[in-house]
Amino acid sequence: MNYYRHFNKTEAERLIRQALKEDIGKGDVTSNLLIPEKSVSKAELLIKENGIIAGLNIFRTVFSILDKSIKINFYKKEGEAVYKNDIAGIVKGNTRKLLAGERVALNILQRMSGIATMTAKITQRLNNPSIKIIDTRKTTPNFRLFEKLAVTAGGGENHRFGLYDMILIKDNHIEANGGISNTLRILKKKYRSVKCRVEIEVKNISELKIVLTEGIGIVDRIMLDNFSKKDITIAAKLNNGLFELELSGGISFDNVNKFSNLKGVNYISSGSLTHSVNSLDISFNFIT
Repeated sequence: MNYYRHFNKTEAERLIRQALKEDIGKGDVTSNLLIPEKSVSKAELLIKENGIIAGLNIFRTVFSILDKSIKINFYKKEGEAVYKNDIAGIVKGNTRKLLAGERVALNILQRMSGIATMTAKITQRLNNPSIKIIDTRKTTPNFRLFEKLAVTAGGGENHRFGLYDMILIKDNHIEANGGISNTLRILKKKYRSVKCRVEIEVKNISELKIVLTEGIGIVDRIMLDNFSKKDITIAAKLNNGLFELELSGGISFDNVNKFSNLKGVNYISSGSLTHSVNSLDISFNFIT
C-alpha cells in the first residue's frame, strides 16, 4: 500500500504525544492508586464488526512512546479485511502503561479503521477501476495526517493535503475575481511562481467550455461540482481526455453506484470518507 507522500513519522509522534498529554495529564490517578507499579498484563484486540483495519503502526507508536518494553504482536496487516470476533493482536507490558495508552491507541485505531472501511465500501460499490476515490480537507482538526493515511489503507487516494500543496480554484475564488475568464487570466500570469498542480472548479457546462479553451497549458484538472449525470457525460465528451476530470458534491456510499458506468472521469472526491464516518468497533480486553 502506498501511503500518502506527506506522511512524517516525527509529526505523527508529535500528534500522539499531544493526545497522550491531553488524556493522561498529571497522571492516571485510578491506575496509580490500584495497580502495583511493576504489574504486567496482557490484552487482546478484539474485532467486534466486519471492516478494514488501519492504523496498526500508529497504535504501536502510542505504546512505544509510553514504554518501549511493551510487546505487540499483530495478527492482521494494514488494510486487511477483519471480521467480527477476530483477534487482531496481543499487547503485553506494564499494566499501568497499558491502561494509560489504551484509550488513545484505541481511539486512533478505531477512527482510522472506520475511514478505511468506508473507503473500501465506496470503492467496491462504485465498481469502476478507471475512477479513483479520493478524500478532501473535510477532516478532523489535527488528525488529518492519520485520516488521509487511513484512506489509502482502504484503497483510496489522497487529494491535496492542505492549502499549500495544490492550487485549487473554487467558486469563491472565481467570484472574488469577477468570473472564470478573469480568474484564468490572472492565473496565467502568476501560476509559474508556485510549483504545484492546478485544479479549477466549474459549476456548469458554460464554465467548462471556457476552461477547455482558456485553461490549456495552465490547468491540470477540472472539478465538476454537483453536475447531473447527463451533464457529466456531456462534459466528458467535450473534454475528450484533455484534462483530468474530478466529480464532487454530495457523493457518498448511498449514491456512488450511479456513477459506475461513467467514462472519461478520473476521480470522485467524497467528504463522507472522513467527515461523518463511524469508527470501527474494536475492544482492548485484558486476558489471563
